[in-house]
Amino acid sequence: MADEKLYETKQGNGGERQQIARGDTSAMTTNFGAPLSDNENSLKAGDRGPTLLEDFILREKIFHFDHERIPERIVHARGSAAHGYFECTDPIPELSRASLFAEKGKKTPVFTRFSTVAGGAGSVDTPRDVRGFAVKFYTDEGNWDLVSNNIPVFFIQDAIKFPDLIHAVKMEADRAYPQAASAHDTFWDFISLMPETLHTLIWAMSDRGIPRSLRMMEGFGVHTFKLVNAEGKESFVKFHWRPKLGMQSLIWDESAKLQGADNDYHRRDLWEAITRGDFPEWDFAVQVFDQELADSLPYDVLDATKLIPEEVVPLRVIGRMVLDRNPDNFFAETEQAAFLPSNIVPGIDFTDDPLLQGRLFSYLDTQKSRLGTANFHQIPINAAKCPFANMQRDGMMQTHVPRGRANYEPNSLDEAGEDPGPRPLSTGFVTRPQEVSGPKLRVRAESFGDFYSQPRMYWNSMTASEQAHIASAMVFELSKVSLEHVRKRMLSQLHVLHEDLAKRVATGLAMELPDPVAPFQQPIDLEPSDALSIQKKWRETLEGRQVAILFAEGSDQARIEALKRAIEAERGTVFTIAPKVGGIPVSGGMMKADGQLAGSPSVLFDAIALVLTAEAATKLAQDAAAVSFVADAFAHLKAIGTTEEAKALLDKAGVQPDQGVTDLDGLPDAAKLRYWDREPKVRDLA
Repeated sequence: MADEKLYETKQGNGGERQQIARGDTSAMTTNFGAPLSDNENSLKAGDRGPTLLEDFILREKIFHFDHERIPERIVHARGSAAHGYFECTDPIPELSRASLFAEKGKKTPVFTRFSTVAGGAGSVDTPRDVRGFAVKFYTDEGNWDLVSNNIPVFFIQDAIKFPDLIHAVKMEADRAYPQAASAHDTFWDFISLMPETLHTLIWAMSDRGIPRSLRMMEGFGVHTFKLVNAEGKESFVKFHWRPKLGMQSLIWDESAKLQGADNDYHRRDLWEAITRGDFPEWDFAVQVFDQELADSLPYDVLDATKLIPEEVVPLRVIGRMVLDRNPDNFFAETEQAAFLPSNIVPGIDFTDDPLLQGRLFSYLDTQKSRLGTANFHQIPINAAKCPFANMQRDGMMQTHVPRGRANYEPNSLDEAGEDPGPRPLSTGFVTRPQEVSGPKLRVRAESFGDFYSQPRMYWNSMTASEQAHIASAMVFELSKVSLEHVRKRMLSQLHVLHEDLAKRVATGLAMELPDPVAPFQQPIDLEPSDALSIQKKWRETLEGRQVAILFAEGSDQARIEALKRAIEAERGTVFTIAPKVGGIPVSGGMMKADGQLAGSPSVLFDAIALVLTAEAATKLAQDAAAVSFVADAFAHLKAIGTTEEAKALLDKAGVQPDQGVTDLDGLPDAAKLRYWDREPKVRDLA
């Protein structure tokens, strides 16, 4: 049995059977038997140059990966989307000739899709995961797809490793579970062997990995791109989306319980907000810098596992996005939407980031597989809203009916009977000249070799509460890893990242802390960045938040109505809950509830209020659903507005008075916060 685990048998060229050690790169070949010398790096022009089209190993690997699932997306399968517009608020013609940035007040239609990464289309909304944040701009010069994430860095530096990353995080190949979860052997085995993943890992293990709402999530373009102005001057740029409502996150226990309470929590939240006119909004900001600044940084701006702190390059807000219309049909729009990083417009250009270079090939290829035709650009949700024309013809599901004899260019068969001549370069997309030199190499640039400094910076930028959440998330995830050598190897990586983090995780696993690995480059201590912390940037507002009011027989209707008015005055929303929904007698008559107690747990809301008589509270203290309703709100650090009459229920739920437990009048202000200081009372953290 041991041999079966360690070796696989392959057919030799001469028909003989060969035993090849699994994981031995020297024994790996292409699909047609050519031995591989390197499965870690794509082929580039020089160590920092662009990826070459001739890299048949990269193309074969990505090609196979792109076609592994039909027709569901292999990653980002579970998505929610909405229509809206982008409005330029600060034109930047000095930086970019892109028409959508040219004029203050100019509006460009958009379609935005949010998604999880690891789970399938039938998974749930709230697992710990990276989120996709893809925006299709229908500009008057063609479509621009900014295919972003809610984390500004990515796990890997080179696209050739993307299939391996996703294979590792997806459900394990032999047993087809777990679904939409990274807490299993194969993911952490891969992560522990690839230290370049540590920066994104620590973001995913933080509260960023469990957002409260899609409307309260930042977005990042991840890569360094270029802006090009009308004179051809180039600048480096990183793109950022900042939610108007501010960032908010879930507690891990809350996230897990939401998976049972409402699988569609994020999808429902987005849809209902747009339906009631609370249109989600984001500022669009850029970090712009030149080659001189890039050269001065202790990390490489072409490395997708690195970010540039806002304290180094401030953000400039140049526009806003408003989502104001839900899709008419989920399949036709949300499911068939095809985003391609290769869709850019004049004034925006690529860099030689090797992860971006691979994505430029991969997305076009995968859309053909998923949507079944090279004509997927004709599907209404994907079609440009400006005039477009080319000499492409035919193909499966061709919906256009081109006229004329000529399907080639140049031709002289148009109505004028003569060649119209070339289009002026100034009106079309032009790739700027760039010096490219150096030998063809399958290597990783040494400037990509520091894997620990930026995740250490992220750790040092967090509050004590956020650090406890990161350490506890790693303890939880690694506790699900059955292979001790993987846990030990991961601890040795964390030991380099930050000794305190490594000690806390080791203690949580009841393991000895191993010696640190020998890093390729010694990490340096970068300045912390407050902009990386959710808690330090918390926006105290009720806007976008929902408060549940629990009432029962005999409750004071006037107090309920007064509280509802106070919450709505702060732009919050109210959801009323009672043991029965059909209408029960209260002090002012009969009152219907929006939801029934057993079906409306407090994990669905941002704060709760108890408007109960003493008799009702005593009765509800014997109801498990009511006790859990209150106990979970307290454990999830939410505000609780209450009256003295509700004491029996509060006591049964174990509620201890603190700043977040207030009278009804104080609830509208208290509900704007989470009460992080309460956490040591309700759970043990690493």
